[in-house]
Amino acid sequence: MGKLEKKIAIVTGGAQGMGETHVRLFLKEGAKVVFTDINEEVGLALEKELNHEARFIKHDVSSEDDWKHVIDETMKLYGRLDILVNNAGISMNESLFDMTVEKYNLIYKINQLSVFMGTKFAAEVMKENGSGSIINVSSINGLVGGAVGYTDTKFAVRGFTKAAALQLAPLNIRVNSVHPGVIATPMIMQEDSKDAIEAFSQFIPMKRVSQPEEISNLVLFLASDDSSYSTGAEFVADGGLTAQ
Repeated sequence: MGKLEKKIAIVTGGAQGMGETHVRLFLKEGAKVVFTDINEEVGLALEKELNHEARFIKHDVSSEDDWKHVIDETMKLYGRLDILVNNAGISMNESLFDMTVEKYNLIYKINQLSVFMGTKFAAEVMKENGSGSIINVSSINGLVGGAVGYTDTKFAVRGFTKAAALQLAPLNIRVNSVHPGVIATPMIMQEDSKDAIEAFSQFIPMKRVSQPEEISNLVLFLASDDSSYSTGAEFVADGGLTAQ
C-alpha cells in the first residue's frame, strides 16, 4: 500500500517543475490529486498525459475567488481534503533600487498571500476530517539572505507556518515548511545557465545540486502519516549549504 493511499491532495503550481514532480510521486503513492497552475495549456497537457488520474484546475493563487473555487471543486470531486502543498511561487532578481512597488506586490501576492489563503481555506475543510497536513514550500532564502522580495516572502512563509501550526495543532492539522536549495529542474538546467549552476555546486558541501525527486520525497514524508508528530517545523534540503 502506498504512503498516501485514500488521501486527497491539492498541489499548487503543479503543472511543471517541482510541482509536477510532487504530483507524479503523490499519484504513485496512492493519493488522488488535484493540481493547479496559472498555465492552463501546460496543465491540461499534463492531465492528459497522466490519463486523467489527476485533475487539473486553472488557478491564480493570488485570487481569493480562485482559491475558493479550487477547494469547492475538490470537495465536489472527493468529499474531503487531506493534504495541501503550497508550491506555487515566483522569483525576481531585482536590486532594491530597481524593484518597483508593483513588482513587489506581485511577489508578495503569489509567494506569501497565497500561502495564507490556501492554508486558511484548506484548514476550514480539513477540520471536518479531524486531520490534515499542509506543506508550505519556502526556500533556503527563508533562512538566509537573497534577492529583495523573494527573500522577504520566503521568510514570511516560514513564520506564518509556525503561527498557523500552533493554531491548528488542536485540530490535528499539521503545518510545516520545506526549504530547498538549488534544484536541477529543466528551467534551471538550461544551456545558458547550466555551467553557472555547476560552478556554484562546488560551494555546496555535498558538491552537487538537488534532484527534483529528492525534494518531493521530503514533501511526501510531510504529507504522509510518517511525520505525524511534526508540525511548525522547517525541513531543509540544501546539501549542507546553510550549515556553513
